[in-house]
Amino acid sequence: MKFHQGAAWQRGRLIPVGEASIGVTDWGLTHSDITYDVVMVIDDAFFRLEDHLDRFEASMAALRLKPAEDREAIRGALHTIVAASGLTWSYVSMVCSRGAPEIPGIRDPRLCGNHFFAWCVPYVNVIPKDVATRGAHLWVAKSVRRIGEDAVNPRVKNYHWGDFTAGLFEAYDQGADTVLLTAADGTVAEGPGFNVFAVKEGKLVTPARNCLEGITRMTVLEAAAEAGIMVEIRDVPLDDFLEAHEIFTATSGGGPVPVVRVDDRIYGNGVEGPVTKQLREAYWAMTARPTLRTPVQRKTDLR
Repeated sequence: MKFHQGAAWQRGRLIPVGEASIGVTDWGLTHSDITYDVVMVIDDAFFRLEDHLDRFEASMAALRLKPAEDREAIRGALHTIVAASGLTWSYVSMVCSRGAPEIPGIRDPRLCGNHFFAWCVPYVNVIPKDVATRGAHLWVAKSVRRIGEDAVNPRVKNYHWGDFTAGLFEAYDQGADTVLLTAADGTVAEGPGFNVFAVKEGKLVTPARNCLEGITRMTVLEAAAEAGIMVEIRDVPLDDFLEAHEIFTATSGGGPVPVVRVDDRIYGNGVEGPVTKQLREAYWAMTARPTLRTPVQRKTDLR
């Protein structure tokens, strides 16, 4: 029962998630010099595990992080923590931090001990289920823009959430469910933990820049291709986005979620649009495809 709230893998050991920690001098904490990825366990199998591992490895390479663990060891750690937790639906995070400097106060990132850790907790819906059911209300932030991709690469998952956090407070002050950020040039970027899509004249449109290339985003694009829906991946000016017939978000934590309101605009008379519904159902059907699933190894060695 000690793992009922989740489990973690740290320093080569399996521990309850509540016991996981990093030091106060770790650059992951003090500099946000850290990357991560999140894969979901859905009905006792990881969904698109290898795609998430690919992206995690790419993120570490981009930040020049080199933990001791290779891909096989990281994969094994993920299986271990989920098996120990007993969870069949889970939010599973893999993380690599720059670590603490070998000499206190030094500023050379090459002299920090990079380290990997992982943790899992019960499945997380980025947009709560009740909100997803009725349709989300987005607020477009007016006081903050998405941090520029020339400063922080949005294709590398990171903890630079100052812009998202400020935007969330603004959205909550307006009675909205969550926030959508635009880039400095006024084009649509992303929200805290999700990509966005618009449906215009039967075409599916999503931003090309200033956003994470999400695995759920990729799955939705594949579902659209299979359904014969035309797709445009391009810069999306805010005015163009607001004139859409349908809008929805996409995140691993909950999949596609219909949006029925952006600021004061109502979409689809306040109900989910037909294309959104089609792609949302297609996404969940894809989570059951054997080729995209990696069953949790329940007999993993838990030493």
